[in-house]
This record gives sequence, C-alpha cells and structure tokens, in this order.
Amino acid sequence: MLNKLTVKQALEGLKKKEFTSVELVTACFDQIEKHDEKIQAFVTLVKDRALDEAKRADELIAKEGEKAFDKKPLLGIPYAAKDNYSTKGIKTTASSKVLENYIPPFESTVTKRLNNAGAIMIGKTNMDAFAHGCSTETSDFFTTKNPWDTKKVPGGSSGGSSAAVASDMCLFAIGSETGGSIRDPASWCGVTGLKPSYGRVSRYGVVAMASSTDSPGPITKTVEDTALVLEVMAGKDPMDATSSLGKIDKYSEEIQKFNLKGVKIGKPKSYFEMELENDTKEKVEEAVKKFEELGAEIVDVDLLSPKYSIAVYTILQRSEVSSNLSRLDGIRYGNERNAFGFEAKKRIMLGTYVLSAGYYDAYYAKAQKVRTLIINDFNKVFEKVDLLIAPSMPCVALNIGESAKSAMFGEMMDVLNEPSCIAGICGVTVPCGFASSLPVGVQIIGRMNDEKSILGAVNKYQESTNFHKEKPNL
Repeated sequence: MLNKLTVKQALEGLKKKEFTSVELVTACFDQIEKHDEKIQAFVTLVKDRALDEAKRADELIAKEGEKAFDKKPLLGIPYAAKDNYSTKGIKTTASSKVLENYIPPFESTVTKRLNNAGAIMIGKTNMDAFAHGCSTETSDFFTTKNPWDTKKVPGGSSGGSSAAVASDMCLFAIGSETGGSIRDPASWCGVTGLKPSYGRVSRYGVVAMASSTDSPGPITKTVEDTALVLEVMAGKDPMDATSSLGKIDKYSEEIQKFNLKGVKIGKPKSYFEMELENDTKEKVEEAVKKFEELGAEIVDVDLLSPKYSIAVYTILQRSEVSSNLSRLDGIRYGNERNAFGFEAKKRIMLGTYVLSAGYYDAYYAKAQKVRTLIINDFNKVFEKVDLLIAPSMPCVALNIGESAKSAMFGEMMDVLNEPSCIAGICGVTVPCGFASSLPVGVQIIGRMNDEKSILGAVNKYQESTNFHKEKPNL
C-alpha cells in the first residue's frame, strides 16, 4: 500500500527505484476511489494531469537518478491542496458557490513552489466556505467526515486536507490557518499540523480571509515530513509584501540535531484552566510528562487567558472578511453576491458594522490594542521559557450538526489556537493519545520564526511515541 508511506519513506523508495511515481500516484487515486465517497475530502480531482506529471517525474529519475532530487526535493510525491489555493487552469472554489466555476489564470506561490520541487497535486480538498468555520460543515457543497468516525466532523477549515492525510489518500496536504484552521482539524483527525509564523510562508494566491493572520502551512503524517515540506514552502516572496525576510532553516536537518535536555517548556495555567474535556486534558497532561521524561524542564507560566482572544479575533477577522470579500462583486469572479452562504453573510455584516463610522474606535481600534497586549504577553513569557505546551483543542471531534447549536462555535473550539494566531507566532499539533476512540492533539508553540525549535521538540516526542502511527479503520 504505497499510499500509506510517509513523504520521507516515499522519497527513499523513489531514489532506490523500488517503485515509481506513477505507482505512488495510482495508489492514492485507488484509495480515493475506495473511500472518498464516504469521507468526502475532495472537491476536485485531476487524475490525468497528475499521472502525466508522475510519468515525467519517473523519466527524470530514470535519466538522472538521485541527482534529480537535488533540484526537485519532493519529486514524484502526491499531495492535496486546500481549495483556497489558486491553481492555474484548475478550479479554485474556496468551497463557495460564489466561486463555483472560477478557474484562476495564475498559480499561488505555495503550489508553484511545491510543483517546482516536483510534488504532484492530485486534487483540491473541501473546506468551510472561504475558511469560515472549524468543522467543514459550512462548505457550500458537502460536509467532510472524520475518518475515525464518519458521524463526527473532521474539524476545519482545512477539514478536507486533514481527512485526506489521515485516510492515506495523499502523502501530505496543504492547509491554511487564520485562527486554528490547521491545528484544529489536524488534532481531530490525528495527524501533524503546522501553523507557521505569520509571513514565513507566502499568502500570494491564497483566497484571503483575514489578511493579518492568514498563514499557509503543511498537514502531514509525521513531523519529519512537515520539515521537508516547509523547506519548500517557506521563504520571502516578492508577490507578498508581508512575507518574512528571515533565514529559512534546513528544518529536516535541524530537527535531528535538536535536544530537549535543558529546554524550558512553559505550561500556561490559563490554557489548562479552560473548560477542557476530562479525557482530553488527561492525555495532554501525559504528553507534558513525556516531554519532561525526554529532558525538558516544564515551567508553570502565566499567560493571558485564551478567552480574551475570542472577542479580539472575532472583531479583527470579521472586519478583514468584509473588506476581502467586497472584491467578489459578481463581475470579475463567478457568481453574484447573493450566492454567499449564511456564514459568509453573517461575517460580512458584522465586519462592516464594526468598521463603520462611530463604531470603528469602540470595536476595531480597541481590538487592535488588545492584540498588542497579547503579543507583548507572549514576548514577556518567552523571556523565561523557550517553548509553550498546551492542548490543541478543548475536546475530541464532535458530532455532525453540533456546530449549529452555537453562533460562536468556531471561535469557542479554536480558543486555544487563536492567541498565537493573533500574535503571529508559530505552533504545531501532534497526536498524543485517544479519548472515546478519537485522536487527541497536543501543541507546542514557539517564538516568531522559530519553527525549527517547535518541530525539533515534537519530533523528539514522535520518536518515543507511536500515536502518529495509529490509523483509522476505514
């Protein structure tokens, strides 16, 4: 079952010519054919195109051998892209009826870099429409199911990408996070999800939600794979003025050198005092102990309660949504504005309200001030510790339909991720056990542009645990 391989394993096999890229891509499509009717991870598949690219990859490997991988480090590896990444000549809907038939005339920087590195896109994955949600239920097309239990949601908004990786329909996927949209579904689907620092990865060509927090990132089977993919995705981009000039580390090598001995990991009391499901809290506490056993020094720290981030995130995100979605006027892109779903309309209305004359200072300006307090709070705590550890989600995956019971469902579920998104710092979630037969995630949060440390820490954790190797019974 080649589709079950990790990126690292597949690259080793391709280099040794144990199998071909065509066989690898075919195995993924076979898995999609078998299971995607039930999971519904994909919005669009590009089988013929993917197989053509796989043939070209095999020809290059046959001609140049291992040297081919020097120029193209992900050569022949099949991946899935969240459907908010613009892909030239391939439908990009952001799972919204407004963009139902939109075919971009240009390529996003992330997919371009992955394609140039030899990775092969096999399809576009389902998401909450315009990334508005954390359950993939607000997709205008269908709800993606959690591979561990199809009565449950996979999380969102990168639900399709996380479900595709968890069910071995691809070797890795890309998602995007604005307030939890990578770490949330990765946690609920039992895979590894990285939210890079803001600007570490270019936003160019990603359908914008909240431009000041949108962060593209990888969803993978292991931390080693995350490091390999991030090396390709990260870096300054002249097409995105907010992209970071910071040095790109050779993450795959740095994580092997990383040593947890003497590393101070802060355990924020306020995160563990949130309303957490008992079993979830227990599994995260076990993960904390494991990090301690591996040599880390666990330090109790005080951080602003994540509950304050809910109001800040809601106001900033709605404001930027109303601004960004105003470009979808029915003239340049697809359908008219009455095709917006209920969630998008709600967010546009609230955002327009808080930005309007008379309310701007009371809401938007105040939210920006509290955002500065949150950033300063993180900076202060990082003077005492190197990393932070926390639960990724307050509970395990919930039943389909649960989100309809609360107008603030997404914000409440993402509460443990929102502060780090508002501050623009990096965070990664990995599986740390199971509660009610569903995956639980633990997250490590780091300073701005310190992805090598958070990935190094969770890589050491994965080397001594097997939770990331557990697979759903499809």
